[in-house]
Amino acid sequence: MTMETTRPSTALAQRCSLLGTETAFEVFARAKALEAQGKSIIHLHIGAPDFDTPAHIVEAGQKALRDGFHKYTPAAGLPQLREAVCADFLRHRKVEVDPANVLIAPGGKPTMYYAIMMFGEPGAEILYPNPGFPIYESVINYSGAKGVPIELSEENGFSFKAEDVLAKINPNTRLLIINTPANPTGGVVPRSEFDTLVKGLEEHPHVTILCDEIYSRLLYDNEEHVSILQYPSMVDRSIILDGWSKTWAMTGWRLGYGIWPRHLFAHAERLQINIASCANAAAQVAAVAAMEGTQEPVDAMCEAFDRRRRVIHQGLNDIPGISCVLPKGAFYAFPNVSELGLDTRELEHGLLNEAGVACLSGTSFGAFGAGYMRFSYANSEENILEGLSRVKRWLGERS
Repeated sequence: MTMETTRPSTALAQRCSLLGTETAFEVFARAKALEAQGKSIIHLHIGAPDFDTPAHIVEAGQKALRDGFHKYTPAAGLPQLREAVCADFLRHRKVEVDPANVLIAPGGKPTMYYAIMMFGEPGAEILYPNPGFPIYESVINYSGAKGVPIELSEENGFSFKAEDVLAKINPNTRLLIINTPANPTGGVVPRSEFDTLVKGLEEHPHVTILCDEIYSRLLYDNEEHVSILQYPSMVDRSIILDGWSKTWAMTGWRLGYGIWPRHLFAHAERLQINIASCANAAAQVAAVAAMEGTQEPVDAMCEAFDRRRRVIHQGLNDIPGISCVLPKGAFYAFPNVSELGLDTRELEHGLLNEAGVACLSGTSFGAFGAGYMRFSYANSEENILEGLSRVKRWLGERS
């Protein structure tokens, strides 16, 4: 005897249909499925360092578990970690931060989500980078706010022009999102643009700024990282998003932090209590070791990324029909493939299924990503060269 099942007549909230996704995880799943079938795949899609978490950090996490860090922590995080964040911020960004303004979260995305949901509602406008990290636009739509894209063009080095940003601000603008160094382009906003932007923002005190600085330590060619908190007039209206995933190769530990203006902190903490309670206790202890321990592994990873950056930049430019600017930060190349005359979604699927190379269509990062692809160089030089060879061969066979 069999029982028939029917789908329940579920009435979902309309806003559920507004959520987007992060295509990198979808491509990752398809790539793993192909590998399970025996196909060789070169992974140039995921935004995760291929290095293991440094040993002293792992040991600190293991010791924390042995020492009994098995329970809830304060919602805002362990005091010693909040203090370590402040010391690290002063060391690398020359800005003093009060530990009382630091909220430790389970990853970088919670800070983004809390900030957007705090300001997003019907009638509100939120400015965000495009092409940019896709979850910005996704959560803006989910909040009910209107997303206003800031175009990051190749001509501007995938940075923005401050005048263009300021021209988009109106009385309905609640939040401005900045990401530097940037995903997916590797672009970096120069100090000159920050200077102009901040001067203009002083005329719009109703706008709060969310600055995503998750790649702040991954810079090349002596490029300068500028933090919005380096401008005194912005301190009381700016939120910083950062964490451990990229700098210390701790993506799976799920740990990040936000630095919040004092008047917003209680709201962020309450959102955290409602959504996550707190971050993982042992991971927080490991994060203290990451910030206070040797930084040699971080420097070594950055040097390796720099070498890979040059390899992938040269290799992409050697492929007919592809041109690529040299990325200044993070670990992504964003080549222009418009001369190939191929739809980038079709290119993404063809390269994965036929060439065995996992990469992402630029449109995964917004409408202004049309004509581009994202390649992550968080993989070995050997794999990068093999991946580029497959791309070149596949395109040559098609032509």
